[in-house]
Amino acid sequence: MRRTDAGRIAGRAALGAAGGAMLAAGIVAGATAAVAVALARRVITPPAVHEEPERILAVDLPRGEIVLARSDEALMPGRYSFWFDRDAGHARLGEIVEADTKTVRRRIEAVDFGRLERARRGRMNGWLRLGPWEFDHPYENVVVDTDLGPAPAWHIAPEHPRGDWIIQVHGRGSRRQEGLRAVPVARGNGWDTLLVSYRNDGEAPDSEDRRYGLGGTEWADVRAAVAHATEHGAKRIVLMGWSMGGGIVLQAVLRSPEVRERLVGVILDSPAIDWSDILRFQGEMLGLPGELAGVVSGVLGGRTGRRLTGAAAPISLRELDPVARAGELTVPVLLMHSVDDGFVPIAGSRALAAARPDLVTFRVWEGARHTKLWNADPGLWNGQITAWLQELD
Repeated sequence: MRRTDAGRIAGRAALGAAGGAMLAAGIVAGATAAVAVALARRVITPPAVHEEPERILAVDLPRGEIVLARSDEALMPGRYSFWFDRDAGHARLGEIVEADTKTVRRRIEAVDFGRLERARRGRMNGWLRLGPWEFDHPYENVVVDTDLGPAPAWHIAPEHPRGDWIIQVHGRGSRRQEGLRAVPVARGNGWDTLLVSYRNDGEAPDSEDRRYGLGGTEWADVRAAVAHATEHGAKRIVLMGWSMGGGIVLQAVLRSPEVRERLVGVILDSPAIDWSDILRFQGEMLGLPGELAGVVSGVLGGRTGRRLTGAAAPISLRELDPVARAGELTVPVLLMHSVDDGFVPIAGSRALAAARPDLVTFRVWEGARHTKLWNADPGLWNGQITAWLQELD
């Protein structure tokens, strides 16, 4: 074979190898982009159906016990709601009776509706109470006038109102029942409680795109709630946010002069502060590389990504970073987060506390899961809030 022919063959082989490598790289890039789009859509789309990760192995109603497959959630200390049959059934579970390497046996305190003995899966939830009617004191059904229309809320006053209001903002995929756990401690310290709904949560009016803004749009509904409270006698206001509700609260504080006018403090329970870190953490939980979070951030913030996710406008995670604007905070903050959260990493809370140690009272928990600090130790949780509220007086 002549050298020229050999050269041509070698060149073709090299081109073929390069082409194969480029094709493989293209396939990988395409797959990464597809996964990033799917994750981006997932995080901003309100869940139509909740997952039921807990497996029910046995139910003994006469003895008032349920056996669950061992999991981090099944092993949580305390009392919880337990939803089953795609939220068509609801029970209340008490403390753990027994646990081994494969199972967890818990008390059944009540079955409110549904056939628990027929269920095979369910989910643990921190609400415990289904509504304010379960308290032994009056409440009001009220309406907050938001930019999108009337949003339902509950107002619960203390025995001797004095114009101090706590506005409760629930988290992603949750509803205003989430904040009911804080009503007794608020009322016991003389504070009114307003538990609000916000756009796309299944109770308040939907936005046109029916997508979460991760705090970047929902904050306007908190501004409306503050206006409602002010019109109904609030002189001092504390905003309390759970999970994504914490991020919403911080955006309301940083973006709205009307919110800051009567604001005297902020309470955050397991808050979603650093969305880039949350996306990385949740991606890794799904077995995805941590670097994917940057791609997801690009999808959410890009114009092309907006068409792929269904969002009405790009969502810049950088603009949602309250740590970068921590210098603008002017009121005390009580921040409670567990190192065992399991859903929202504590790193964002640590960063906010480090940025404003003069304002942030940071309570680090251990052994509690996401937004379930009260369930794990109600006495400690109530005590931390009571001590902080008393410092405001």
